[in-house]
Amino acid sequence: MLRLSNISHSSWRLMQCQPIPLQKSQRPITTQQRCRQKEEPNTTKTTMPLRKRPTQLTDEIIRVDHAGELGADRIYAGQMAVLGNGPMGKTIAHMWEQEKEHRRKFENLIHEHRVRPTIMVPIWNVAGFMLGAGTALLGEKAAMACTVAVETVIVEHYNEQLRQIMESSKPDKELLATITKFRDEEQEHHDTGIDCGAEQAPFYKAITEVIKVGCKTAIAISKRI
Repeated sequence: MLRLSNISHSSWRLMQCQPIPLQKSQRPITTQQRCRQKEEPNTTKTTMPLRKRPTQLTDEIIRVDHAGELGADRIYAGQMAVLGNGPMGKTIAHMWEQEKEHRRKFENLIHEHRVRPTIMVPIWNVAGFMLGAGTALLGEKAAMACTVAVETVIVEHYNEQLRQIMESSKPDKELLATITKFRDEEQEHHDTGIDCGAEQAPFYKAITEVIKVGCKTAIAISKRI
């Protein structure tokens, strides 16, 4: 017969332990309860109103001007990459900042009016930078000759658009004001190029005529595709 005194002290403590009660499992949540736990929808959330679809004229103007300002932005980016640390750096940077503002504005108009951008955007992006950097590699005066040529075409293009808007049955006042402001700044860029010796660039006449033809071709393409 096993005597109680033979039970070790640790075994005795084990015998005294009370079993730990198991936690009751939670009852499964019913579909009805889950539905009640869902958050109430936010009825205060508002969406930005969409503008009406633009007229054919407005659609065309926004598309082509967005492409043009993208190209101008990249031209000055190319010039800055070559001449940014030189004497013309600050002058080019000032014009570039204005072109960035022009581009941002037309990007906003593209979204607000739901206008389809030209499919040529990737090409104008690369071509603009190459034109700016390429002419800058020929020297500061050649870069300014490029500026004069590009801005001459843009100013003429904006003036034609202003006439079209004012002659339309329902002139877009916001677009009219935007283009007027940008036209004046492009004219300032043209005059800056002349003041900085553009006409003294080698082959000035040939350079500017070739660039003008290229810009006019890009405008005609961007109007359609």
